[in-house]
Amino acid sequence: MTSERTALLIADIGGYTEYMSTHRMTLAHAEVNTARMLERMIEAAPGFDLVEIEGDAAFLSRRTGTRAPETTVTDILQVAVAMHRAFHLERQYVSTNLCPCGGCREAGNLKLKFVAHVGEVATQSIRGRSKLIGIDVILVHRLLKNSVPIPEYVLLSEELYSTEKAAVPEPVQQITPELEGIGTVRAYFVDVADLDDSAPPLASPSWRTRLGNTFSAVGQGLPYMLGVKQPRRPRHAR
Repeated sequence: MTSERTALLIADIGGYTEYMSTHRMTLAHAEVNTARMLERMIEAAPGFDLVEIEGDAAFLSRRTGTRAPETTVTDILQVAVAMHRAFHLERQYVSTNLCPCGGCREAGNLKLKFVAHVGEVATQSIRGRSKLIGIDVILVHRLLKNSVPIPEYVLLSEELYSTEKAAVPEPVQQITPELEGIGTVRAYFVDVADLDDSAPPLASPSWRTRLGNTFSAVGQGLPYMLGVKQPRRPRHAR
């Protein structure tokens, strides 16, 4: 089993656990709405491979180095901005539809944060399914539990940040989390808003769009209400 240098990016929806209510209709619509937001985020990240949907997060990767173009900090920040904007656009469509349930009304409380790292990663195949393994895969997931004091940010591991420090706009702040099984590490974060401050405000959806989104949530949520499909669980509940 050989390893390759790989850029790793996790886009994590904050507030997901509180969002997933136990009321059946609310839960059904929350599941549908979250899936739509995740889909739009992934579509906004061309060139990155989807490793897995991990409950409330999308885990992406891109080979880099000897057999592929180097993935830079600039690349990571650009794709984070694109995913962040796609998430907020879809979140706006969801939260402004005409359904009164909590799964639609409370979608506007959801946030999006990113954790990125670069390291040596191997691929393991079990029963036809491939997964990424290695200490660097563990590290990027452990970085999700951190002390960053703002809800929406891009957090870069020291290994990634040091490859292109000048690409990260000020103000950049450092944290030193203690990661289980790894020890103390340094990482650097920036507010996503500081990366996307030149973008125009999101346009408000039309009444026709709002009505269409309402029917979409009702129709796609029906299998969950009937128990045919089960909602995804938050990552920490696995």
